[in-house]
Amino acid sequence: MPYWRLSSFYFFYFAALGALIPYWGLYLKSLGFTHLEIGEMFAILGGTKIIAPYVWGWLADRGAPRIGIVRSGSFAALLAFTGVYLVSGYWWMAVVIALFSFFWNAALPQFEAATLSHLGDEHHRYSKIRLWGSIGFIVTAFSLGPLMQRYGSGILVHALTALFAGIWLASLFVPESVVGTRRQRPLRISTILKQPAVIALLMISFLMQAGHAPYYAFFSIYLQTYGYSKSTIGMLWALGVVAEILVFLYMHRALPRFGARHLIIASLLLTIIRWVLTALFVESLVVIALAQTLHAASFGIFHAASIHLIHRFFSGRAQGRGQALYSGISFGAGGALGSVASGYAWTLYNGSVVYIFSAIVTAIALIIACAGLREPGSGLLEKTP
Repeated sequence: MPYWRLSSFYFFYFAALGALIPYWGLYLKSLGFTHLEIGEMFAILGGTKIIAPYVWGWLADRGAPRIGIVRSGSFAALLAFTGVYLVSGYWWMAVVIALFSFFWNAALPQFEAATLSHLGDEHHRYSKIRLWGSIGFIVTAFSLGPLMQRYGSGILVHALTALFAGIWLASLFVPESVVGTRRQRPLRISTILKQPAVIALLMISFLMQAGHAPYYAFFSIYLQTYGYSKSTIGMLWALGVVAEILVFLYMHRALPRFGARHLIIASLLLTIIRWVLTALFVESLVVIALAQTLHAASFGIFHAASIHLIHRFFSGRAQGRGQALYSGISFGAGGALGSVASGYAWTLYNGSVVYIFSAIVTAIALIIACAGLREPGSGLLEKTP
């Protein structure tokens, strides 16, 4: 298994997210964008995930090499993003972001499927590779705050361009998986989607990401409103991902021991607590720091357990479309709807009210998980001696 080559891709990919998510809203605000317009920009990033990953997943499941798709998509995304250097107006920025994210979203779902294929029967060890993405996120989230405070928000565009180039270069060194899926009998996605547990998982993922949208789009702006410096904001983002890394180091043991369903339910409970703390105690650095450590649950545990289940439900030649559906419904539709809704809510209410809405949305996901989420009857999710 090409551990370091797989890990390097995750490092650069999530290092780019570590620059984009915490600071993109601040950059747009420095250009004069309103809260509503910022929400719409994040909605575009999420909205392309509804369609784009499934297009690329369909191609991969019908014979196109997964890593070839990752390389092509990463290079095209890099070229598209350079459009931000030309004009900074609303409509031009919307076009650039839509084009960039259409190609960028080709990469991760197919790379996830390729990684799990490389892992073979040990796909519960996925988190030990994925943790390098979290390390990359920390590096940029921690370092860009002080740099932007010193040199201005414009440095973000240069950093993102370099990181997108790093993603493409890392993809060139990753081999195609030796575990083939071409010989396996094609599966009808409609058959898989009729399973109540699959429907429940996708609904939960949608609601979970809709609840996270105010965090990804406005958390930095929220903290800045209460007097936090860019350096402190960067450290708080990094703290959340440090907690996520610690979880990823343990998830390969936790999944066989506790099962994905129990881990998802626990993560939803802790996520509700996180949003309530964020809403009610924003002026307390200590409480906000504590809330940030719960990112270990709201993203780390939830994502690793969900990826595990998706891989089990969508087997064989359905893997690419399964990962694409998960990405499109959760990060795509959930993230897009949540970003637009939070942008509107931010103009009507204060940020604390918006995070209470996030807690309510997550509570609905928790009810669905308790009532409808089930695991496959055998395999790695069962307890092992």
